[in-house]
Amino acid sequence: MCNPDEIKPDPIPGLPEELPEGERILWRGGPDWKALALHVFHVRAVAIYFTVLAVWKTGTALAAGRGALDALASAGMVVLFAAAALGLLVLFAWLMARSTIYTVTSARVVMRIGVALPKTVNVPYAVIGSAALKLRKGGDGDIPLQLTGQNRAAYLHLWPHARPWRLAKAEPMLRGVPDAAKVAETLAGALAETAGQPAPRIQTEPAEAPRRAPMPGRAAMANG
Repeated sequence: MCNPDEIKPDPIPGLPEELPEGERILWRGGPDWKALALHVFHVRAVAIYFTVLAVWKTGTALAAGRGALDALASAGMVVLFAAAALGLLVLFAWLMARSTIYTVTSARVVMRIGVALPKTVNVPYAVIGSAALKLRKGGDGDIPLQLTGQNRAAYLHLWPHARPWRLAKAEPMLRGVPDAAKVAETLAGALAETAGQPAPRIQTEPAEAPRRAPMPGRAAMANG
């Protein structure tokens, strides 16, 4: 059994140990809980589903000759279930945002993730083949990191901090980051500096765009 007294706090928030000499923090932050609620837990789609279900319940009850009060009571049960489900999803999103710390240093990306069992994921720039920015209208966005060669990460170990549907070769992803364009620019500059390249100019695309905008990392960056 885990002894809480034996759990040591992080020496630096989001980092399991002090930074090596010469390494510096360039940016540190976390996801916006509203972005997680909308784009990870899909609360908007869930709300639409329950709304359609409530309308259908009301319509079928009235079509069957039941009274208006009976029809509304039937729909009311759906509303109660909807409120409970949406409340839980929003709570999960808030807890996840509160327990997540992303750190971009001059040598790596560090992801402090996990609500009940926190864990740290280190992604050195040496294993990042490409990075991209998926920007939304509100300014928040996702930054997936494609790993090179035989470097692998377990999708379930990372979820939801992983690019969706890349199960065979999971890509760690900074999700729902506020002011994502600025964070992406900082990361791209660090990747370019590590590779000995000039800092690139970041081009972004909206989240609905079919392709993502790649950011240079090491010697050459491929489109995702």
